[in-house]
Amino acid sequence: MEIIYLEEVDSTQKFLKNHINTNGYTHDIAVVTTNQTNGIGSRDNIWNSKNGNLCFSFIQHTSNLPKDLNLQSASIYYSFLLKNLLKEHKSEIWLKWPNDFYIAEKKIGGTITHLVNGILYCGIGLNLSHIHDDYGYLDIEININEILKEYFTILSKSISWKEIFSLYKIEYELSKKFQATLKNQKISLLDSELCEDGSILIENQKVYSLR
Repeated sequence: MEIIYLEEVDSTQKFLKNHINTNGYTHDIAVVTTNQTNGIGSRDNIWNSKNGNLCFSFIQHTSNLPKDLNLQSASIYYSFLLKNLLKEHKSEIWLKWPNDFYIAEKKIGGTITHLVNGILYCGIGLNLSHIHDDYGYLDIEININEILKEYFTILSKSISWKEIFSLYKIEYELSKKFQATLKNQKISLLDSELCEDGSILIENQKVYSLR
């Protein structure tokens, strides 16, 4: 994974898309900044950040992904791998379905994914410091360069979805105390059921992460 570090950018996702549109795809690549001024969040919302927090986007060709990974659950896969890595560094971070990083009951970041011409784009934002009382931030200090090297090394191993799901289905119980957005409405996850492909059954509907 080639890593491009930028001092400032409006959006790592937009920068990466423009880079690929201009240069084409030859290998997996990541764009990283601690100063993103106009990031993209879930449902095309703006992800508000501030200088010093971690924002990065990367691409993987679908041929490099685990064969058993449903692409609609890619955000869970990428998020859970990062969450596990940060837990190894003694953080209390956990993953709320399908793509939100939490410390206790406050969101500290999130993940979005989408597929373009056989290339999977993933964007991740993570608060490393206080930005607003409604949000939390990572409870450990990290070396961004080292964490990302570790993370992309883990990605290169193409750990199976089956292995990730066996761990995440236990943690999913924490999500049941919260709500998720379904058809622009907040729906309680209390009575939801997590399916083996990463979707959930809720109000007689099967719902995938669309982010």
